Amino acid sequence: MAAPAIVACTNCGRKNRVPVVARGSPRCGTCQTPLPWIVDADGQDFEGALDADLPVLVDFWAAWCAPCRMISPIVERLGRELAGRLKVVKLDVDSAQEVAARHGAQSIPLLVLFRGREEVDRLVGAMPERQLRQWLEPHLTPAESTQGT
Repeated sequence: MAAPAIVACTNCGRKNRVPVVARGSPRCGTCQTPLPWIVDADGQDFEGALDADLPVLVDFWAAWCAPCRMISPIVERLGRELAGRLKVVKLDVDSAQEVAARHGAQSIPLLVLFRGREEVDRLVGAMPERQLRQWLEPHLTPAESTQGT
Protein backbone atom coordinates (compact mmCIF):
# COMPACT_ATOMS: atom_id res chain seq x y z
CA MET A 1 0.00 0.00 0.00
CA ALA A 2 1.17 3.51 -0.77
CA ALA A 3 2.31 5.67 2.13
CA PRO A 4 0.39 8.81 3.12
CA ALA A 5 1.67 12.02 1.56
CA ILE A 6 3.13 14.76 3.74
CA VAL A 7 1.87 18.20 2.69
CA ALA A 8 2.42 21.66 4.08
CA CYS A 9 -0.67 23.71 4.82
CA THR A 10 -0.97 26.62 2.38
CA ASN A 11 -2.23 28.83 5.22
CA CYS A 12 -0.03 28.14 8.27
CA GLY A 13 2.75 25.98 6.82
CA ARG A 14 2.22 23.08 9.25
CA LYS A 15 3.05 19.65 7.81
CA ASN A 16 0.17 17.17 7.73
CA ARG A 17 -0.22 13.54 6.67
CA VAL A 18 -2.72 13.09 3.86
CA PRO A 19 -3.96 9.50 3.36
CA VAL A 20 -4.30 7.83 -0.02
CA VAL A 21 -7.64 6.30 0.97
CA ALA A 22 -10.16 8.31 3.03
CA ARG A 23 -13.59 9.92 2.86
CA GLY A 24 -14.24 13.63 3.27
CA SER A 25 -11.53 16.14 2.48
CA PRO A 26 -8.30 16.60 4.45
CA ARG A 27 -7.86 19.73 6.54
CA CYS A 28 -4.91 21.12 8.44
CA GLY A 29 -4.83 19.82 11.99
CA THR A 30 -3.84 23.28 13.24
CA CYS A 31 -5.88 25.86 11.31
CA GLN A 32 -8.51 23.66 9.56
CA THR A 33 -7.67 25.04 6.08
CA PRO A 34 -8.40 22.50 3.28
CA LEU A 35 -5.19 20.69 2.35
CA PRO A 36 -4.04 19.79 -1.15
CA TRP A 37 -4.91 16.11 -1.61
CA ILE A 38 -2.23 14.86 -3.99
CA VAL A 39 -1.23 11.24 -3.49
CA ASP A 40 0.57 8.40 -5.22
CA ALA A 41 -1.49 5.23 -5.43
CA ASP A 42 -0.43 1.70 -6.25
CA GLY A 43 -2.31 -1.33 -7.48
CA GLN A 44 -3.42 -2.28 -3.96
CA ASP A 45 -5.04 0.99 -2.93
CA PHE A 46 -6.07 2.52 -6.25
CA GLU A 47 -9.75 1.56 -6.10
CA GLY A 48 -9.97 2.83 -2.52
CA ALA A 49 -8.34 6.10 -3.59
CA LEU A 50 -11.28 6.69 -5.95
CA ASP A 51 -13.70 6.46 -3.04
CA ALA A 52 -13.67 10.15 -2.09
CA ASP A 53 -16.28 12.84 -1.56
CA LEU A 54 -14.41 15.14 -3.96
CA PRO A 55 -13.92 14.71 -7.69
CA VAL A 56 -10.79 12.59 -8.24
CA LEU A 57 -8.36 13.41 -11.04
CA VAL A 58 -6.18 10.39 -11.84
CA ASP A 59 -2.90 11.02 -13.62
CA PHE A 60 -1.84 7.79 -15.36
CA TRP A 61 1.87 8.32 -16.03
CA ALA A 62 5.27 6.65 -16.40
CA ALA A 63 8.77 7.85 -15.50
CA TRP A 64 10.07 7.33 -19.06
CA CYS A 65 7.26 9.44 -20.62
CA ALA A 66 8.43 12.99 -21.47
CA PRO A 67 4.88 14.38 -21.94
CA CYS A 68 3.98 12.89 -18.53
CA ARG A 69 6.87 14.77 -16.96
CA MET A 70 5.66 17.96 -18.70
CA ILE A 71 2.09 17.78 -17.42
CA SER A 72 2.82 16.46 -13.91
CA PRO A 73 3.82 19.85 -12.43
CA ILE A 74 0.66 21.40 -13.92
CA VAL A 75 -1.55 18.69 -12.40
CA GLU A 76 0.15 19.10 -9.02
CA ARG A 77 -0.12 22.90 -9.13
CA LEU A 78 -3.85 22.65 -9.89
CA GLY A 79 -4.19 20.12 -7.06
CA ARG A 80 -2.64 22.64 -4.65
CA GLU A 81 -4.71 25.56 -5.95
CA LEU A 82 -7.93 23.55 -5.82
CA ALA A 83 -7.44 22.19 -2.29
CA GLY A 84 -10.80 21.19 -0.83
CA ARG A 85 -12.33 20.92 -4.32
CA LEU A 86 -10.26 18.17 -6.00
CA LYS A 87 -8.26 15.07 -5.12
CA VAL A 88 -5.31 14.17 -7.36
CA VAL A 89 -4.17 10.56 -7.59
CA LYS A 90 -0.99 9.72 -9.47
CA LEU A 91 -0.64 6.16 -10.77
CA ASP A 92 2.57 4.84 -12.36
CA VAL A 93 1.28 2.58 -15.15
CA ASP A 94 4.46 0.50 -15.13
CA SER A 95 4.05 -0.50 -11.50
CA ALA A 96 0.26 -0.98 -11.72
CA GLN A 97 -0.25 -2.51 -15.16
CA GLU A 98 -3.45 -4.36 -14.25
CA VAL A 99 -5.10 -1.18 -12.95
CA ALA A 100 -3.98 0.77 -16.02
CA ALA A 101 -5.40 -1.91 -18.33
CA ARG A 102 -8.68 -2.10 -16.38
CA HIS A 103 -9.13 1.67 -16.88
CA GLY A 104 -8.13 1.67 -20.56
CA ALA A 105 -4.84 3.55 -20.15
CA GLN A 106 -3.47 2.75 -23.60
CA SER A 107 -1.79 6.14 -24.18
CA ILE A 108 -0.15 8.36 -21.60
CA PRO A 109 -0.29 10.85 -20.13
CA LEU A 110 -3.92 10.05 -19.47
CA LEU A 111 -6.02 12.15 -17.11
CA VAL A 112 -9.27 10.54 -15.96
CA LEU A 113 -11.78 12.37 -13.81
CA PHE A 114 -13.95 10.32 -11.43
CA ARG A 115 -16.87 11.35 -9.26
CA GLY A 116 -18.43 8.82 -6.91
CA ARG A 117 -16.04 6.14 -8.31
CA GLU A 118 -17.57 6.64 -11.78
CA GLU A 119 -15.56 7.98 -14.69
CA VAL A 120 -17.00 11.29 -15.91
CA ASP A 121 -14.35 12.45 -18.41
CA ARG A 122 -10.86 11.77 -19.75
CA LEU A 123 -8.09 13.56 -21.62
CA VAL A 124 -5.11 12.00 -23.40
CA GLY A 125 -1.85 13.86 -23.88
CA ALA A 126 -0.16 16.91 -22.47
CA MET A 127 -1.94 20.25 -22.66
CA PRO A 128 -1.48 23.82 -21.42
CA GLU A 129 -2.58 24.64 -17.88
CA ARG A 130 -5.35 26.96 -19.09
CA GLN A 131 -6.91 24.18 -21.17
CA LEU A 132 -6.69 21.67 -18.31
CA ARG A 133 -8.25 24.16 -15.89
CA GLN A 134 -11.14 24.83 -18.31
CA TRP A 135 -11.72 21.09 -18.66
CA LEU A 136 -11.75 20.58 -14.88
CA GLU A 137 -13.81 23.58 -13.76
CA PRO A 138 -17.33 22.27 -14.56
CA HIS A 139 -16.63 19.06 -12.60
CA LEU A 140 -15.25 20.59 -9.40
CA THR A 141 -16.80 20.71 -5.97
CA PRO A 142 -17.94 24.30 -5.32
CA ALA A 143 -15.50 26.41 -3.32
CA GLU A 144 -16.36 27.03 0.31
CA SER A 145 -17.73 30.49 0.97
CA THR A 146 -15.63 30.73 4.12
CA GLN A 147 -12.59 28.74 5.14
CA GLY A 148 -11.87 27.68 8.69
CA THR A 149 -9.01 29.52 10.35
